[in-house]
Amino acid sequence: MQTKKFDFSRQSVQYYFDASFSDLKSIAPQAKTIVITDEHLFAAHAKKFKGWKTIVLKPGEQFKTQATVDSVIEQLINLGADRQTMLVGVGGGVITDLTGYIGSIFLRGVAFGFVPTSLLAMVDASIGGKNGIDVGVYKNMVGTINQPRFLLYDAGLLKSLPETEWRNGFAEIIKHAAIKDAAMFKQLESASLKRFQKNKPDVQALIKRNALIKTKVVLNDEFEKNERRLLNFGHTLAHAIETQYGLTHGEAVAIGMVFASGLSEELLGFRHHNRLTKVIEQYSLPTELSFDRQKVFDVLRSDKKKEADFMNFILLEKIGKAIIQKIPLNTLFNYL
Repeated sequence: MQTKKFDFSRQSVQYYFDASFSDLKSIAPQAKTIVITDEHLFAAHAKKFKGWKTIVLKPGEQFKTQATVDSVIEQLINLGADRQTMLVGVGGGVITDLTGYIGSIFLRGVAFGFVPTSLLAMVDASIGGKNGIDVGVYKNMVGTINQPRFLLYDAGLLKSLPETEWRNGFAEIIKHAAIKDAAMFKQLESASLKRFQKNKPDVQALIKRNALIKTKVVLNDEFEKNERRLLNFGHTLAHAIETQYGLTHGEAVAIGMVFASGLSEELLGFRHHNRLTKVIEQYSLPTELSFDRQKVFDVLRSDKKKEADFMNFILLEKIGKAIIQKIPLNTLFNYL
């Protein structure tokens, strides 16, 4: 197990790389810990949860709502949770988002940590302290920025991951490479999904590299005033189509990146639109979608990145270098 500690504004976060779920006992005291997970994970790893007080939720983005939060808080009260209680979210991005949000508001805040179990959660969703819930078709409309106490990485948990979830995670990995790491982009071009699935050391190294890319950005701009916005590459369109069209997060981000890359070509002369599109296809992710432009635009213009009649949009100058550009909403509408 490798450990790294990062000091954020209000909280230090301990990262445990190349760890095992069994290490959780030495990190979170069982007597004062309540684990939050979902039905799929609880069924797949029943033995791992023995001895832990556990709240089991229905799986899926459609349950990342205030109704679920209310239900969990009632269960916490019934379990006798107090301010010394630690919550541990064991799951993908939905579970870590919910656990972090509940931990931030229950009793005005209790400690929480994460054991991300999907590739997407390991490289992106569990990192950076963004926690929240959806409101109808509006993704992550309500939430907090509050850091977990720890992140425990057990790549062995990826063995039971469906193929779709592997692809989901690679959308965010491709995003990190496109905005911050040209060398990793070349590595992705010369590799494949199957290669990473079969090679545990390679996937562990890839997870760590991506976790550290995102962590470094967040350390520089924890509350998203400037550089952290770069992590939204592909996400403006993604958030507007994901729920409406029943896409996974990775599928929506992949389509959003192709759109943003095309805009980068039009507005900045970005020369690698086809190269980015090819890598996205290489990892079995979609690159286009037929949608109702007006309906998508109506959701898009409620995005948190909007300021007056402009959107803070992330474009690429080149592979490995992204910028924030204010784009008029009517320009975005015309390009959709």
